[in-house]
Amino acid sequence: MAIDYIIEYDCAPKRALTADGIRERLKERARADEVIQWFRAAGDMREPSQMGFEFSHSRPGDPGDKQLIVVQDLIDHASALDDHAEVCADCPANLSAQPFGCMGFVQYPITARAETWLLERLPVPDEPLIWLLLRQGIQKLGYDGASIQELRAAEGGLEGVERRYFELPIAPERRLGELRVSGDQALEMIFGVGDRIIPNHAGILLLFAGAIERDLEAREIQDISSHDGTIRNRVAFEMTAEAGADECVREMVAFFRALHLAWKLNVSLYVDA
Repeated sequence: MAIDYIIEYDCAPKRALTADGIRERLKERARADEVIQWFRAAGDMREPSQMGFEFSHSRPGDPGDKQLIVVQDLIDHASALDDHAEVCADCPANLSAQPFGCMGFVQYPITARAETWLLERLPVPDEPLIWLLLRQGIQKLGYDGASIQELRAAEGGLEGVERRYFELPIAPERRLGELRVSGDQALEMIFGVGDRIIPNHAGILLLFAGAIERDLEAREIQDISSHDGTIRNRVAFEMTAEAGADECVREMVAFFRALHLAWKLNVSLYVDA
């Protein structure tokens, strides 16, 4: 289970297979490789056509129906990717220099460290313009964290699994002057705005998270959420994961890198949380 994201840059592979089709096939290929490794590690040398496993696609509060999956079927369905992989080499939306590098994921559970890391990046009153923008956004747009709280509360409903979506049962908080922000609110601003983060919202999120330069004039801050290509091309991505950061933090950095590239290309970032 993961938060999947895709830079919605138009390309031949997406037109042929659809973005969801590519994402599904990438997951199937990874799952097939993983299952084959499990069988081989157990000394089972059968062909993939003779390997099977049970799988259910769960959602909060719904464990899903179990299905018997044959590994060879996954391999066959994913093979359609091979006809389109070469196109990705020169694609401006390719982040990873790998085929279909416009796609990525943040694995569940979101760790305590990743939530704290995100809160630590938010602006403080010493950065008045951006801090006021954050406060205004939270108050005017009603980011109360309710949608993330629902997800956090629902995870206990899956039999035999506790805290699948979050490591912490209660969100951490940080005081930013007179403003108190919880992990639920911070994550809602990013992942609770629908299935697409449009460019003007992406620019603001990059600013709030310190993924781009904050030492900007008021006019430049306004341009962050406009269609002005000048500011998009000038402001570089500045976020990095510290040495020793956990995998979830590194995946969050990769997410913000994808968000930055989508913003530069003036396209949306599709998010399936």
